[in-house]
Amino acid sequence: MSNPVLVCALRRADAFTVLADALKRFTQCREKLGRSGHHLQTVISSTPEVTFRQAILFFTETDFVTGKTSVCCLGCPQVGGEWLWVSPLCFVPGAQVLCTVLLIKPGAWSHCLARILRQLYLQQFRVVGMKHINLEPDLALGLVSSEVKEDPAALEAHCAYLTSGAALVLCLQRANAVKKLIDLLGPEDPKLAQALNPFLWRAQYGTSTVQNGFYGSKSYQTAVRDMKLFFPEGLCCANCQTLEEEEV
Repeated sequence: MSNPVLVCALRRADAFTVLADALKRFTQCREKLGRSGHHLQTVISSTPEVTFRQAILFFTETDFVTGKTSVCCLGCPQVGGEWLWVSPLCFVPGAQVLCTVLLIKPGAWSHCLARILRQLYLQQFRVVGMKHINLEPDLALGLVSSEVKEDPAALEAHCAYLTSGAALVLCLQRANAVKKLIDLLGPEDPKLAQALNPFLWRAQYGTSTVQNGFYGSKSYQTAVRDMKLFFPEGLCCANCQTLEEEEV
């Protein structure tokens, strides 16, 4: 803490390998020149997931600069009050296999579970965790959006419904899992979902903004939080990269 540090966010294909090789060559060059002064000390993100967590500590969406031909991470939509501009997918060529959490709300899963599981299979999701749970009030509160929390009446209605019966929680795994699940669920208002696409899940199974059938993790950060919250004992997959990287 006695000296300042320089923090850089870099992007290119195979960024981790290329940067590690460049720093290795730079260090070797300094050693050949015999300079014994201050040595370059670096801390490099090891994976896209670690990069994601570290980037949001130092930067905001306005700090990033993109070129005309680069993948723009700044224009991503805001979902549930959380920006998606630092998704790990922005740092690697191709999608990563990640996990997300789907909670099927009381009353919805008991009569359409078979259809939901079938649709998950067709969308190439792998179920790596499943739990039947009665939500406590404090847990239900954590699933409510910040917009709902600003309206006391709406907040009470959402929490009352979430705690009214048993819910089914699924941990799902596939490439780009968080965004794919959000796209399948559609808007939280079933009427809006119906107007956009009648095949959206909330359009099919939801009846109101309160009883809209589903809760889905709205960002990578939220997915990690939800997995730790609902599946502290672990998952049934051989390895879950999302949780493994959280331990680094």
